[in-house]
Amino acid sequence: MNDTASPGPDLGRPAGPQQWTIAAPPARAARPLQPAPPPPIRPVAPPPTPPSAPSPTPLSAPPPARRVVRDRYGRVRLVARPQSPDAAPPQGRPTGAHPEPPAALAKRPRRTRTVTLTLAAAVVAGAATSGAITLITPDREPTAGTIAAPAPAPQGGAPTNATEAAAQRILPSVVQVRAGRGTGSGVAIDGVGHVVTNAHVVQGSDSVSLVLADGSTTSGRVIGSDERNDIAVIATNPNAVRAATIGQSGNLRIGQPVIAVGSPLGLNGTVTSGIVSSPNRSSGSRPEMIQTDAAINPGNSGGPLVDLQGRVVGINTSIATLGGPSGNIGIGFAVPIDRVRTVAQALISQG
Repeated sequence: MNDTASPGPDLGRPAGPQQWTIAAPPARAARPLQPAPPPPIRPVAPPPTPPSAPSPTPLSAPPPARRVVRDRYGRVRLVARPQSPDAAPPQGRPTGAHPEPPAALAKRPRRTRTVTLTLAAAVVAGAATSGAITLITPDREPTAGTIAAPAPAPQGGAPTNATEAAAQRILPSVVQVRAGRGTGSGVAIDGVGHVVTNAHVVQGSDSVSLVLADGSTTSGRVIGSDERNDIAVIATNPNAVRAATIGQSGNLRIGQPVIAVGSPLGLNGTVTSGIVSSPNRSSGSRPEMIQTDAAINPGNSGGPLVDLQGRVVGINTSIATLGGPSGNIGIGFAVPIDRVRTVAQALISQG
């Protein structure tokens, strides 16, 4: 069988084994293209007419130019710069515009105030040198510092407490006693020139020198002494020293305030204060003494022990020590004034 067949009118090529070619579809007639309808034409509104620019409004004349100066105190000031008469007037600027600041004012520093303090220092040779300290403070009113006024002093030297009052009453009656190479203290006990001191102060001397409260000196004569009671009496000019007020020792109380007056170590008119530690302290064979913690030192011997009313209640005579030469340790002794009065009257009557 002949597998080859003549091509048919509708086949594009001879037939073969399982190979088929499909004829191309008939061409279609091209459709004419229709143009798209034009967009509708809308009338365009004319652009708005821009408002006319306002005419420049001249401003008031700007302030004249200024310059920065410092006065002789260092403070900053702004001074107007003078202008020539034929200078051109300033040009106007639109409303809302700001004038250009002058160059001197473009960066104006903060004003300050200068406070100058002058310190004067005296030198040893007597000349004075001065230096200045400058303090820069912000431009504001300084806060004025106030120093409290000193409290007024008591009028007429009036005492402010009982101890001071007692010291003022007794001091004019206390003297320093100089006998030979030794010194001690004493107190005038009457208005006829009798001064009481310790017997050991004037031991071996018949005449002494007395240093009064005002620093002047006068002479005195020893008229008698009692070594057992450690009391001696000196006679001096009755007009030279004022008599003290004599008190009583029999009614002294433990803890009662007292002052000791005298010339310890030659220091005339020294006052120390304390209390009565014991009104009748016994020590071996010696008569009873007043014990006090008021400071008593060498040179206080023969001076008065006084209460706060300014009355003499004892005559300072000795101190307790720990052995060897030493100063006050808070244990001093005074002869009670009741016994001093009795002994002094006997010595005066005998002398």
